Amino acid sequence: MKQFLLEMHLHTSETSNCGRISAVDAVRMYKEKGYDGIVVTDHYSSGTFKRKIPRDLPYKKQLEIYLKGYRTALKAAGDDFTVLLGMELSLNETDNDYLVYGITEEFLLEAGYLLDMSIEDFVELAHNNGCLVYQAHPFRRHMTIVQPELLDGIEVYNGNPRSKSNNEFSFMWAAKYGLRGISGSDFHQLKDLACGGIAFPEPVRTNEELVKALKGRYNLIVPQDPTYND
Repeated sequence: MKQFLLEMHLHTSETSNCGRISAVDAVRMYKEKGYDGIVVTDHYSSGTFKRKIPRDLPYKKQLEIYLKGYRTALKAAGDDFTVLLGMELSLNETDNDYLVYGITEEFLLEAGYLLDMSIEDFVELAHNNGCLVYQAHPFRRHMTIVQPELLDGIEVYNGNPRSKSNNEFSFMWAAKYGLRGISGSDFHQLKDLACGGIAFPEPVRTNEELVKALKGRYNLIVPQDPTYND
């Protein structure tokens, strides 16, 4: 049975300061690699708001700029490729990054500016709105380990070749505390293409389906250890 391949960690040049590939090209490249979809997880961070989004604009206008990468990818995808909205959230309290799934444009607008929240308050907000929160690459330098029971899981495999993510420690941490694991390429430029993701047994077309699928069984796309089953 064909599995549904979904990239879980992708940045666009339209929104993320570090992104080097446009949303249109990212969609095309992942289609060519045989993926069935992507989750656009552009950086929602102080760096993004300082460099890409004028803070003196009304928050609704700021969101219009932030969502440009996602909306461009969605328009380019067509009917045969899934594009979902996620984000890589970096709260001001630490250097940690969190991958958030299940979010909508309405959620971002109603929640308001998020960066001054604590992780505890954000997780509560996310869960109250049907979202899931995973710590991204938790064993990179400068990261702070979060209490396992606070999170829905962690990124056990980060495929970015330019960052030392210490994935082996993430796998061990997830196993020790029974955390759900996810995999992502952390796509910014061409050499990051198709270096991770998840293979789901069923198609994932909506955020609701993604949240449900992440609570079930799936296989991680990991070069060294390609399977994950809970």
